[in-house]
Amino acid sequence: MAKNKTHINLVFIGHVDHGKSTTVGRLLFDSGVIDAQAMKKLKDKAQELGKAGFEFAFVMDNLKEERERGVTIDLSHKKFETDKYYFTIIDAPGHKDFIKNMITGAAQADAGVLVVSANPGDGVQAQTKEHVFLSRTLGVNQLIIAINKMDMAKYDQKRFEEVKAQVSTLLKSVGYKPDEIQFIPTASFPGDNIAKKTTNMPWYSGPCLLEAMNALKEPEKPTNLPLRLPLQDVYNITGIGVVPVGRVETGIMKVGDKIIIVPGREGKGVRGEVKSIEMHHEQMQQAEPGDNIGFSVRGIGKKDVTRGDVLGHESNVPMVAQEFTAQLVVLNHPSVITVGYTPVFHVHTAQIACQIIAIEKKLNPATGEVLQENPDFIRNGDAAIVKIKPMHPMCIEKQKEIPQMSRFAIRDSGATVAAGMCIDIVKKEL
Repeated sequence: MAKNKTHINLVFIGHVDHGKSTTVGRLLFDSGVIDAQAMKKLKDKAQELGKAGFEFAFVMDNLKEERERGVTIDLSHKKFETDKYYFTIIDAPGHKDFIKNMITGAAQADAGVLVVSANPGDGVQAQTKEHVFLSRTLGVNQLIIAINKMDMAKYDQKRFEEVKAQVSTLLKSVGYKPDEIQFIPTASFPGDNIAKKTTNMPWYSGPCLLEAMNALKEPEKPTNLPLRLPLQDVYNITGIGVVPVGRVETGIMKVGDKIIIVPGREGKGVRGEVKSIEMHHEQMQQAEPGDNIGFSVRGIGKKDVTRGDVLGHESNVPMVAQEFTAQLVVLNHPSVITVGYTPVFHVHTAQIACQIIAIEKKLNPATGEVLQENPDFIRNGDAAIVKIKPMHPMCIEKQKEIPQMSRFAIRDSGATVAAGMCIDIVKKEL
């Protein structure tokens, strides 16, 4: 039973059309999570929509619009077990206009599978870079690399090595250690090295994707930290009442706990008591870090709380920042960032406009040493310490205290401009 197995949130990332959804679909089909009959239906549906070959992708892309466009729009969650772990698979969109969903996905992930196409002409693309950068900054510490579409590269070892070298350079540049990472040659459409070893690449002796997933290290559960649960959605369910949904980041939540959700609609926090908790339609007495749960709360109305609010125990209220100091890296800004810049910050599940009110130091991004005090501006590739003022009440925690709640990405006109973490906070009194 899944209950006794360690739970891992696994995000599939990578450039559009490199085969993420097909890889996930193939994995679920070959390991029996989806039966042949359901698969046949998807195959017929794919042909009918003129998308022959997309049937595995349809397993995750079950929103109608996604089927018609053949792209992944929102994050899809699927439950999947191996003999060792119980996975929630998050299939993250590759399209850049969907990257904000990718950010909420990666921010929830314990580990990632980066899918890179070996098809001649593909390899490392713009989004491959962006996803790797974000994964690093958002704390995805373990990666598996699936070098996919090997069938289109005629199962050629030389092509695999070329793409592996490209990806290794990219991983090194953001601080991952390529020699600690498993690179797997795969072809998810025909099913090579996904759930079982293939005979098409005798030159490769390592694990298939499923075996590599099973070999991931158990994520440490920050159960000893204070309870923090960012709300992802709030539903009103007939007969039950208000049911917020989200993932426990730190601490433990039990039925009967006295909780507070901040900032809440009035910005003063909303108090209540946990009536019930469920995960994948099963009732639970308590929830731990990594659990994606729905829960009902006595004393809270549908309009009182919203996505981006954070739940904690009354005895340890989540931090609402009046302003905060952060260390960030500029990834992709068209010109320069100066004081007064007010982009949207993505912090856990919240999306809030924040203003940069001071640029205190420019740092060497590789070593962290100070290059310049109070620079006039920062630009691509720079790391910096900046002071930030949220335009609305926002929950964030210090990296030293609750690292899981300290990370953020900055987006502007459809691109991820920068990413970073909070190192100090001026607390807002509720």
